[in-house]
This record gives sequence, structure tokens and C-alpha cells, in this order.
Amino acid sequence: MAPRVDELYFFLIGVSVFFTGLIAVMLMTFAIRYRKQRHPVAQQIEGSTALELTWTLIPLGISMVIFVWGAGIYFYEARAPRGAMEIYAVAKQWMWKFQHVEGQREINELHVPAGRDVKMIMTSQDVIHSFFVPAFRAKADVLPGRYTSVWFHATQPGRYHLFCAEYCGTQHSGMIGEVIVMEPMAYQAWLGGGGAEGSLTSTGQKLFQELGCATCHRSDTQGRGPNLVGVFGKQVVLEDGRTVIADESYVRESILNPTAKVVAGFKPIMPTFEGQVSEESLVSLVAYVKSLAQPLQGIQKQNEPARSVPTTSNQSGK
Repeated sequence: MAPRVDELYFFLIGVSVFFTGLIAVMLMTFAIRYRKQRHPVAQQIEGSTALELTWTLIPLGISMVIFVWGAGIYFYEARAPRGAMEIYAVAKQWMWKFQHVEGQREINELHVPAGRDVKMIMTSQDVIHSFFVPAFRAKADVLPGRYTSVWFHATQPGRYHLFCAEYCGTQHSGMIGEVIVMEPMAYQAWLGGGGAEGSLTSTGQKLFQELGCATCHRSDTQGRGPNLVGVFGKQVVLEDGRTVIADESYVRESILNPTAKVVAGFKPIMPTFEGQVSEESLVSLVAYVKSLAQPLQGIQKQNEPARSVPTTSNQSGK
């Protein structure tokens, strides 16, 4: 990411330096050429099509180059590559809490392998924060009540500073951490070093059962809530005719505010779990629902009953 961002940044600096120098030279040139002793009155130009086209088209061309270049980088940054390793982050005053899909949890430290695309799926427990790793040129706001994402591809092992780049309270300056980039083999050894209490998917499945979600979100026709197998990432038709993408934010909203977007053909009978599950538990439930999008892997591979959105102990239209 860094070379792409730096190239545009240096181009902008170059353009700024060029025009700053050009204006300075012209100011000095005109000040000398039109000093009072030689030219008391400058000749007025009433109109010049060529001059007006010049000072219109040249800045327009430069601006369009910057726009297209910047838009290309924006789209590159906004779309994580397929197969990127996913890590969930929960920001709170004043720390970063990370959860790997394999189950490892970290606070203010994030271990990742070198040479691998890493997608951060982030939310805030309280106020707006901002995930910023200067060395990676990776930065994204972390918002309460929704998920945002940013991705990076670390190329060199090492320890890199992690900051919160959005003022979030009195101890904002202390909300720092490190991204520890490791060689792939060392990272695998770290993953297998113990401390994990099961993968996010298995934790989410357990919560799904404990909250009673499986009683309504079933794979057969008896479910009072929609079947969640294969739904993640797909379009969902709502009761009011709208369609939405079943992404992380949709699943989270379905758990906390189930009547906000009711699936067509179901009644708004699901209870809310607002205040009953933590952000970390929501992450686990989201991971479990995502795992149901691959019915031949993980839980479904074991021929267990299909389930659905970690939404409710009683029925749900989410």
C-alpha cells in the first residue's frame, strides 16, 4: 500500500513546489519589469481567449490526473483481496482488543504474518476511534454501532506503531499499540502456542445455541426465522421490498435491533439482545454466521443441523 500512497503524495508535493516556485519567479519578474521608473502604467489586456484557455485547461488536466490517481488508490484500499486473512478488532477507551479467527485474543498487540493480505473488521464499544498504522499507510475510522474495515499487506517482519488517530477522550494519547509482523512459520508457531479457547466460529456456535437462536433459525421449513445457511454476503429481500447485503453490519444489527430490517415472509417477533451480548460476543456470532456461508466446511461439514443468524432465542425475521 505504502508505495502507491507515497507516489501520489510526492506528486502532489511536486505540483505544489512547481507552482509555488513559478508564482514566486513571476512576482519577482513583474516587480522588476514593471517598477515605477520604467513603466509607470501597465498595458491593460481586455480579453485573451488563448490565455483563458491556458489557465483553465492546464489546472483542469492536473486536477483530473490527481482525481483519477487518487480514486484508483481509494478503490484499491477499500476492497480487500479475496482470501485475505480476517481479524476482528474492538476499540474501547483506551485500548485495542483483537480476535483472530483461530481464537487467539490480544490487547494492544496484533500479530500477523508477513506476505499475507490481512483484513481488519472493526467496531467500537463506545466512541469513534481510528485505526492507524503509519508504516502501512493504513487508516480507517472505527465507529460504534457498525463495522468498518481496512486491509494491509505487510512485507517485512518487524514491530510497527499502531495509533488511534481520532480524539477519543482524556487518555487518547495513550491508546497505542504495535503490529508485530512475523515470518509465516514463526506466526504459525505463535498461533499454536496455546492460550486460545477455541475458534471464533466454535465460540459463536456455542453462543448461538445458548441464546436459543437455533430454535427459530433452522434449515427446515419449521423455522420461525430465516435460514442462515449461505446467506452471508448475499442480497436479502426485506418485508418493505428493499434489498440489503447480509454483511457484518447487517448481522450485528439483526441481533441488537431485529425489527429494523425484517426479512420478507417473516414476522418481527425476534427479541432484541441489546445489552445481553458484548461486542466480543457479537464478533463471535458474526463469525459463526459467516461460516454458514460455506456449508461444506467447518460446522456443516460435520453434518450438524443448519442454523441461522445469531439473532434470537425465540423467533426472528432477521
